[in-house]
Amino acid sequence: MAKQTKYSNRTIPKISLHDFDTRIDTIAAELVAAAETDGFFAVVGHEIPWHDVSAQFAQAERFFALSDVVKSTVPFTRQNTGWEKAAQVRPSTGQPDQKESYQMQFRKASLAFMRKAHVVSEKLMICLARGLGFDDDYFVRAHDITDPDIQTVLRLLHYFPLNPAARVPDTHSRAGAHTDWGLLTLLFQRPGESGLEICPGRDVFTEFALGDTWTSVEPIEGEIICNIGDLLMSWSDDRFKSNFHRVRTPRDPTVDYFGPRYSMAYFNQPVRSCRIQGPLKKYPTISGAEFIQAAIQRNYAALEARMALDRI
Repeated sequence: MAKQTKYSNRTIPKISLHDFDTRIDTIAAELVAAAETDGFFAVVGHEIPWHDVSAQFAQAERFFALSDVVKSTVPFTRQNTGWEKAAQVRPSTGQPDQKESYQMQFRKASLAFMRKAHVVSEKLMICLARGLGFDDDYFVRAHDITDPDIQTVLRLLHYFPLNPAARVPDTHSRAGAHTDWGLLTLLFQRPGESGLEICPGRDVFTEFALGDTWTSVEPIEGEIICNIGDLLMSWSDDRFKSNFHRVRTPRDPTVDYFGPRYSMAYFNQPVRSCRIQGPLKKYPTISGAEFIQAAIQRNYAALEARMALDRI
């Protein structure tokens, strides 16, 4: 039988990037501690004004309000860009996530918002590289957004609203449990639109230790929720943790948010040609392109097998 979900009231670390140049050692120590434990942390003092975040959310709303016929003119492609709707089936649920998304890569005409997100990402990369004994610009160079083979993307997400007066089907899932494949994710959320939950407990990136104790992470204005991805877990020889997370499906009208939910995820993914290996050389050297493809295949195959065993 499947394990019953349990909840913890623990909180994730909150890390300020203010006075970055003079506080870099303190910030690096805080980031490393968070990366070694929950693998999640909230970033403040990042210098992205809330009105810029709000403006980008407004643009997302305008896009998702278009008809499916119009949105389908920019379909999701093998280049990891484009629009999809209820097409991402999570092995953890066996059902498609009840959302739509539009994923964008860097181009000369990309939104200024993406560049601001990348400035924050680079500060975090510098600190995490220091923690692993790499040169400060080690991860920055591997995620050079001017390189035509960069795989970094911004994903706009829209979760469909539900009727709180009606019973939500057991098969309905906003976003099933999963890990991210890249180096580092920056997640932007809107206050009042709750649902994100995290579940620490993974020891090595090649195994899928999905625990049974979850923690809700409420959206707060001005905070960016960041999490370690599988790439950084491998690159750190499993020292930094890429843990599971999901978007809870609302069931209880007295506590859950049933309205439309919008979020934006900035996925830092490496240049395809960069070479990846941790300081201890625990795993063989692999290219950025090879890692992302292998991570996708491993994630889905291993997690599907694990969830099948849990259902026995």
